[in-house]
Amino acid sequence: MRIGLLTDGGYPYATGESRLWCDRLVRGLVPHEFHIYALSRSARQERSGWVLLPPHIPAERVRTAPLWAPADDGRGYGRRDRRRFALHFGRLAEAICAEGGPDGFGGEPGGRSGAGGQAGPGGQAGTRGAASFAEGLYGLADLGRERGGLYAALRSETAVRLLEAACRAPGARRGVQSATVPDFLAFADQLERALRPLSLDWYGEDDGLGAVDLCHAASGGSAALPGLLAKRFFGVPLLVTEYGVRLRAHYLATADTAGAGAPDAVSGAPVRTLLAAFHRRLAAEIYRQAGVITPGNLHARRWQERCGADRAKLRTVYPGMAAERFAAFADDAAPGGRAGESGAGEDGPATLVWVGRIEPAKDLNSLLHAFAEIRRAEPDTRLRIVGAPVRDTEGAAYLAHCRGLAAQLFPDEAADAHAVGDNPVSFEEIGDPDAPDLPEVYGSGSLVVLSSVVESFPISLIEAMFCARATVSTDVGAVVEVIGGTGLVVPPRNPRALADACVTLLRDPGRRARLGAAARARALELFTVEQNLAAFRALYLELISHAPVRRAAESVDADGSPLPFAHPAETHVPGHWTAASRRSPHTTPSWADPSGRRVGAYAGAGDHDA
Repeated sequence: MRIGLLTDGGYPYATGESRLWCDRLVRGLVPHEFHIYALSRSARQERSGWVLLPPHIPAERVRTAPLWAPADDGRGYGRRDRRRFALHFGRLAEAICAEGGPDGFGGEPGGRSGAGGQAGPGGQAGTRGAASFAEGLYGLADLGRERGGLYAALRSETAVRLLEAACRAPGARRGVQSATVPDFLAFADQLERALRPLSLDWYGEDDGLGAVDLCHAASGGSAALPGLLAKRFFGVPLLVTEYGVRLRAHYLATADTAGAGAPDAVSGAPVRTLLAAFHRRLAAEIYRQAGVITPGNLHARRWQERCGADRAKLRTVYPGMAAERFAAFADDAAPGGRAGESGAGEDGPATLVWVGRIEPAKDLNSLLHAFAEIRRAEPDTRLRIVGAPVRDTEGAAYLAHCRGLAAQLFPDEAADAHAVGDNPVSFEEIGDPDAPDLPEVYGSGSLVVLSSVVESFPISLIEAMFCARATVSTDVGAVVEVIGGTGLVVPPRNPRALADACVTLLRDPGRRARLGAAARARALELFTVEQNLAAFRALYLELISHAPVRRAAESVDADGSPLPFAHPAETHVPGHWTAASRRSPHTTPSWADPSGRRVGAYAGAGDHDA
């Protein structure tokens, strides 16, 4: 079948959060024909280029559009189109500004209304708001498809006046009632960027999303918008995958914009409230229209249910990772091997390993303070902090802070008067000579530690599990779901508990080895590329089997009635099955020959039987 893969800030660009699993998806499901529709987030991402596409996906099947650059098509509206825009945008603005139910959508907490239950207090208002949002969104989509001009219209004085009227209307959210003209201008700018997919030329019936059998959005938000329009315009079914819930990511991002380094226009409370309300409404509409929703873990699934997703549509699909690259170090930890003691135990000091992005959410402060407690109990222990390359000023500042804290807590130590002092904490970058690749980093550790206070899906823990390493982690995000009972879990922001757990395992090599072996078995069962591909292959077929057939002209007779057997069962088999028939015309079975005559091998067989 033909799949439209929709991404936002990821694949096929060399940077971005979805590039790895999307690349594995298109390489693993070769019989399907993938067409890539990608939104880029920055000029830097555009300059970074694409990853190497697989041979069966030519560049002609990749269409991109920037969300960061101006996209004015130079079109203006006449009087009738201006009234049409005002009507649809007014409905959209009213839905964004209106106060909903307790969960922001009109349902009770927990997503009961989204799961088929009755709406709770404020449910009718929330339902009206959802309907108004959908009418406004699709009305603008129809206008943009027919007339263009949305870039200028969404930034026009008319849009600002409509936003102001919606914020001042009775029943508006308290957080937007104090909004001023600069707030409206800032929100209009952000809203136009989020709605940029409405203005794209991706919706052709023969050469666009109208020609695909299924749309697969790699995330929610703007990435799923083209899928919503493809369903509206052409009836194309939509599958939405969220390994990190886009709405949750938006909440975290808008909280960060309130910091001192954020632009005043975006960090204002009314702007943040308007953006949050828009993304809540958009998430609810995406979940309502999607045929299947695949969260990457139970943590994401709870978010989706809370935001109104129907539980009957949810299928948890864990991200797949290549286990082969970690196999060599897992063998070392197997019975008869070194049981996780590479570079530790009898061969050297015990080593703790931390891997991830160096940022405040990872709480390296607590890790360093916990390591100070560990050193008091096990003086020879060492700590390796291995981070991804730092590319922004915030990351660089936090890294400098952590280095300073490590130097303060652990002054350089020397074994004797003639030895050179050394710090037990090392900061390394993935790709450095001392940390050439991740399997070697994990293989050097006695324990792998995660100290985060915010975590969606802990990839570093899964990599450690593939290497058969025992883990000590904080109880955040999907950590407990990932490790099961194969590691120790402590509360976040509790250095003493983290230290006690690490010391317990450092002093018990046998338990460490048993936990590591169990962790690898769990990872091989749940988190491989093979299980991920098998899940999506089955979901594609399930979604298509329940989707209405979009019949071609040759599938109906002169009266418009469907022709029986117009599409043989073989047409639903993945791959180009018709090519073999064209190469071997004499193998047509008698039941498929319109003349009723037996031909080729079948004719000979029939004569012999007679």
